Parts: sequence; structure tokens; C-alpha cells
Amino acid sequence: MRIGILTGGGDCPGLNAVIRAVTKSLIQQCGAEVVGIEDGFLGLIERRVRPLGWDDVSGILATGGTILGTSNTASPFAWRDRDVSDEVARYVHDGLGLHSLVVIGGDGTMTIAQHLASVGSLSVVGVPKTIDNDIEGTERSFGFDTAVATVTDALERVQTTGQSHGRVMVVETMGRYAGWIALEAGVAGAADVILLPEIGYDVEAIAALCRERSARRRSTLICVAEGAKPVGGELTVGQRVDDASDPVRLGGVAHVLRAQLQPLVGAEVRATVLGHVQRGGSPTAFDRVLATQYGHAAAGLVRQGVSGRMVALQGGRLCDVPLHEVAGRNRLVPPDHALLQCAREIGVSFGEPG
Repeated sequence: MRIGILTGGGDCPGLNAVIRAVTKSLIQQCGAEVVGIEDGFLGLIERRVRPLGWDDVSGILATGGTILGTSNTASPFAWRDRDVSDEVARYVHDGLGLHSLVVIGGDGTMTIAQHLASVGSLSVVGVPKTIDNDIEGTERSFGFDTAVATVTDALERVQTTGQSHGRVMVVETMGRYAGWIALEAGVAGAADVILLPEIGYDVEAIAALCRERSARRRSTLICVAEGAKPVGGELTVGQRVDDASDPVRLGGVAHVLRAQLQPLVGAEVRATVLGHVQRGGSPTAFDRVLATQYGHAAAGLVRQGVSGRMVALQGGRLCDVPLHEVAGRNRLVPPDHALLQCAREIGVSFGEPG
């Protein structure tokens, strides 16, 4: 048995833990030969691979990033204005002789994997990776817990300086079109206002709360997801990357909000964009365990000859779901989510009008 592994999309704490678990499980359980594909699907396009033995994946559990490298701008279906998926499929079958391909990534990577499996008749198993926690079919993706911990720490640090100077402090998180990071970190970091993509905000309502808090508590801490937008307004786009699976790069809403609030409040308003600091560093213990479990479960599916499935967590238990149910979808914060209700009932504002 010869198995390939690749990591696609953005980097994320816990990727190496999955690579380690998949490789060691397959070697230990069935003596498989494991091949690491460099820089995601780009490695298949450019034919850059290397063997992964036991020692190659030892000592990497706590290391951030991915030892294989990754790319979020290399789709075999749109590579330099060409569809090279047939060439990639032949390379996987005939050039590498792979029995199965383990693909670790987010919704964009899963979409490519699903199409590649159907077009090229490849055996593919997916592992959900994203700090945004927005992959359909699973309630938790590894990397998310680490990002939440990083943002929570930043909120705590920003809050003390805001309190010292009597400022309104705006902290922007990642998350794309879903508000999971801002929601969980905002609650954990005691934010007074949490702004999510799923709930349009009203600047006047936020300003009124800031003015009230300035008189009573000196400072206000606002945690805003990069995909948040005012009621009836537009997303704040930082840049466009035309050759990426999702060309829109959100970012800068904290600065937009600061400019909107400053004329309406008596206090000074400061904005902090956390950016890629949320992606880096060593994974938390939770993410190390989850990533290891996902990797082991993916190896189990490979051993069973299963294809077209992604390992997942549902109801606190490991399972697997069809890739076609994941591809092209985003898991958003539902309006009736228990944590939303909890936050509202302890006095957190979501910037809603009225």
C-alpha cells in the first residue's frame, strides 16, 4: 500500500500532528509506504514529493505550520488558465502509484479534493483544517482552539491598556465569513461588544454603549470578526488574489469601525488587527489531541479502502461525512446558537440596532 499526504490552503497549528498520526498509523498498522506531497496540490502539478518514514514525522507533534509546505493558489482545475486535473490524476495513478490520497485542508481544499476524486477516479480521504472552524459537517476543526486561545490572550492584554487610558479598543480577528473565532474568543476574553458576520451591526448602537461605559467603566473592549459589516453595508475587503480558490481577502474592518466610532464617542478609539499571529505557533493540547485523532481516523478509512469521505467530529464523537456534502459550503454561526444566547444574557452586545 502506497499513500500520499498533502496539506492545502492556509497554514494552521496542528497540521504536523495530523501528518504524524497518519504516517505512523499506516506504517504501524499495515506497513504502508507514505509519500509526502510538497506545497499542497502544487506538488502534484509540479511533481514534487518525498518519502515520509517514521523518523521523518517524529518530534513534530508540537511544531506549528506544516513540514510539507502548503499553497492556497494551486488548483489543478485552474492552473495558469489551464485544467491540468487529468495530468495530475495520471501522475497520482501511474507516476506515484498511490492507492489513496489523504488531503488535509479547509473548504476550498475539500472542494478540489472532491472534484479530483470524481474526475480522476482517485481514492481520497479528507481531514478538516482551518482556524476559522467554518467547515461544513464537523463541529470542530483542529487549529481553531489555538486561534481562540491566541485571540483571548490578545484581548486580555488590550483590555488592560484600554482601561488604563480610558479608550475604546477594537480588536479584529480572522474567520472569513463565519464568526466562530470572534464569538468564542470574545466570550473568553470578556469583550463588551462582539461583532460577527452573521449579525449586522449598528454604529450608533455601539457608540451609545461606548459612551455609557466611558462614564461608568472608563473603557470598552470590542472584538470584531473580519467578515463583520454594518446593517445593509458591505464587507471590508483588504485585497484580491485572483488565482486563489477564494480570491477575496477580508481585512481592515477594525480600522473602518474605529473611523466610524471616533466622532460619536468622547473617548479615544484604537484599532488592532491580529492577522496571521492567529495562525502561527504551537498548537494547544486540545488541538494536538484532536489532530492526532483525525489523522488516526483518516488512516483507518484508508486501510478500509474508503474514499470520498472526510473525518469529522459530531456530538463530541469521531465520524466521517461525504466530501460532496462539505465542498463549497461554509458553516456559519446559527442565530439560535447557545453561546449567542449565553453572551446576550450576561450583557454582551452584538451591535444590533435598538
